[in-house]
Amino acid sequence: MNAASQSPSADRIYDVAVVGTGPSGLVAALALGTVGASVVTLGPLPNNAVSNAVDTRSAALLASSVDLLKTLKVWDRLRSEAAPLKAIRIVDASRSLLRAPDIEFKASELGLEAFGYNIPNTALISALYARACEVLPSVVAANVEAIAIDRSRAVLNLSDGARIAARLVVGADGRRSVCRKSAGINITERRYDQAAIASSFRHAVPHRGVSTELYKENGSVTTVPLPDAYASSLILVGARSEIGTLMQLDPERFEEELGARLGGLLGSISSLGPRVEFPVAGLSADTLAANRTALVGEAAHILPPIGAQGLNLGFRDTAALADCVAAALRRNGDPGADDVLASYRRTRQLDIMSRTLGVDLLSRSLLSPFLPVQAARGLISHGLKALSPLRRMVMRLGLTPPSELPTLMRPGAG
Repeated sequence: MNAASQSPSADRIYDVAVVGTGPSGLVAALALGTVGASVVTLGPLPNNAVSNAVDTRSAALLASSVDLLKTLKVWDRLRSEAAPLKAIRIVDASRSLLRAPDIEFKASELGLEAFGYNIPNTALISALYARACEVLPSVVAANVEAIAIDRSRAVLNLSDGARIAARLVVGADGRRSVCRKSAGINITERRYDQAAIASSFRHAVPHRGVSTELYKENGSVTTVPLPDAYASSLILVGARSEIGTLMQLDPERFEEELGARLGGLLGSISSLGPRVEFPVAGLSADTLAANRTALVGEAAHILPPIGAQGLNLGFRDTAALADCVAAALRRNGDPGADDVLASYRRTRQLDIMSRTLGVDLLSRSLLSPFLPVQAARGLISHGLKALSPLRRMVMRLGLTPPSELPTLMRPGAG
């Protein structure tokens, strides 16, 4: 019987209940199962698991995230869907008097074949969900409506009337997290008065494995290679009013707008995929773990769509939490105990803080109209373009966290 249809025992107390069936939640469940925890996974069936609904969004996964998927025995299912990211090109297309020079970061400068791989969301979630149904004891297709937490356990009330008990709740349920609210964790939000459009398109010039980030006043266009050399995914950021206008355009007119913004970098544009609009915002949980609850992914932090940091940061959350839970289980401890949650907070603090501040500063600097900020940005860009040691250092900082990689993300861990 498919695990998604199984009902967990009403009198069983699981080590961990993972709430959320997006990429971070499914990876968290698999990682915790890998280290020996008894895991129940709770959340709605992913759309693509039960239908042929089209989703043109994609996930740019860095090398450590790919290594995690290999450890979890998921990567082989995704290999044919993954496009290598061989280079990242940054283009200042603003009308600034102090335009920064174009920069291209090449994986080959670090002796790598690719910085990582871009994978369609539908393929990623389908592969993760299928693996979870194969190897986890219980995957329940129901929403969590409320959670009651006491000194020894958490009891989760589901939309189908069932109740599940666990010693640790992993909140992977996004920006409106029920888990976060139940644990009494507050958030700090950052607003940018921007929105974004995610889509995909075909183009006349091959991408050659190069992801392009093109910045103009008040917005950006990012193209990320897909496995087809003549197709890329798209993230277009702009003022909310501008994005609203672009969403109203018919596909042909939008293709013209996109082609103009890209300035011919990929030739003529065609075969636009469905467009999805989402707000550009930042969010940080005031603490990463409390009251038998650990937050991962967008329940813990949301970053603007710059530099492929968001989902990769969430994957590092899941692997770090797996290390903390594994240590507790080895000593027959309680995976939801205060000392385990404190260890998780300490382990993730520097990585999350540095990425959150870095992406926020970069986002604001790229959009700033002030000449001193533009001058500083241009000076840094000239240095990166001219000095290969500096460029390699920046690339390494972008690829690896400031602290040691969690066990499951180390090459060869699987």
